[in-house]
Amino acid sequence: MPSGLIIVTGGSRGIGAAICRRLAADGYAIGVNYAADARAAQATVASIEQSGGRAQAFKADVADPAALHGLFEKATGALGPLAGLVNNAGSTGRAVRVEEQDADELAKLFTINVIATILACKEAVLRLSTKHGGHGGSIVNISSIAARLGGLPGLGPYAATKGAVESFTKGLANEVGPEGIRVNAVAPGMTATDMSQPLLAQAGARERIEAMTPLRRIGAPEEIAEAVAWLISPAARFVTGSVVTVSGGR
Repeated sequence: MPSGLIIVTGGSRGIGAAICRRLAADGYAIGVNYAADARAAQATVASIEQSGGRAQAFKADVADPAALHGLFEKATGALGPLAGLVNNAGSTGRAVRVEEQDADELAKLFTINVIATILACKEAVLRLSTKHGGHGGSIVNISSIAARLGGLPGLGPYAATKGAVESFTKGLANEVGPEGIRVNAVAPGMTATDMSQPLLAQAGARERIEAMTPLRRIGAPEEIAEAVAWLISPAARFVTGSVVTVSGGR
């Protein structure tokens, strides 16, 4: 059974929580990162522990480089050597047309979705790379089919951040592959989470999205988690620099 620590950013709810539970079932210790919702993070930890796994919650705003460094230091100190990272934390930003976009809001969006992803990967590489005395490992970045489709109306900037994540994923895979680290991304389609609920609650929105999806339904967080678990696992040992789309066919 696999061993070692996997840090999951934004692991308290939705897709992140499902990823934490799924990876714990594979035998990994889980560092459940959260920014604000301590209760949800502790609930994720409790569900893992009740199933016989090991997990601990760590508060850190991934947009703060010092806090991000502290997350890795505290998690490895508490749960042991790092085996992998899942960059799941993210924001959709405000859904408005381009003429209503605000520079400060865009900077915050790119800081959370892109810069924090890069810096989290930096922290992981420093611990996983054979160049730095590590034993290798796996990194999975959560993207979105928005990177390919351009996003829903008003969410073009969000799509742009996910395009950047996919480009970086490929670049980092090329860079650290010789050092024992695999780097991949998962691009979910519309998934039923707290983040998507306001959109899906709009009149007719769910029906329209389902009609555009060949499988005619919205995804579940657990379905995204399965793809992540495969990429983290030794079963995907010859897979790097790839984007796995989990979207019901979109």
